[in-house]
Amino acid sequence: MSTIVAPSLLAADFLNLERDIEMLNRSEADWIHLDIMDGVFVPNISFGFPVINLLKKVTQKPLDAHLMIVQPEKFIDEIAATGATYMNVHLEACMHLHRVVQEIRKKGMKPAVTLNPHTPVSLLEDILPDLEMVLLMSVNPGFGGQQFIDNSVRKVVQLKEMILKQQTSTLIEVDGGVNLETGRRLVNAGADVLVAGSFVFSSENPEEAIRMLRAL
Repeated sequence: MSTIVAPSLLAADFLNLERDIEMLNRSEADWIHLDIMDGVFVPNISFGFPVINLLKKVTQKPLDAHLMIVQPEKFIDEIAATGATYMNVHLEACMHLHRVVQEIRKKGMKPAVTLNPHTPVSLLEDILPDLEMVLLMSVNPGFGGQQFIDNSVRKVVQLKEMILKQQTSTLIEVDGGVNLETGRRLVNAGADVLVAGSFVFSSENPEEAIRMLRAL
């Protein structure tokens, strides 16, 4: 089984966004990862629903929406309306996480929970059976192009052990500083999905970069 690759649109050229989307449509990319930021939960602002609603008209890939915002439960209906397949919410941003996960699933999306680098995977023990995916941040969220945090590999191993122990089919996704070297380490540790932004869109041949990540 090849590694699932979800290029992060945050690293695309927004002056030529349709061109980059067409490239992703041609490529072997499995999903498109959308980083939605509010300038509160993380110190940056990205793009909102007007851009996402335009994207769904031109993309042929499933959308993986990652909400780096406070109170993400307020926007479940809006994310569902974009046609997103996955809705990622941060454990750190949800006071009533189980309720949020239930609402995401009710709206026809696959619920996923994201952990910041400092958050231990052990906090997912009770919610894990309800999740389709866990996203581990391997950089501090908010900006692309950051250096990979090595401890992320150990967290993947720990999460994989928890998944096997509970006999769930939860996917492990990793985002931040992903390239061929770190990607190989993550896949060997048990990661199923790699989110790559700068590595893909800064490559001379982005389609080849995607193909190489899938081959890890």
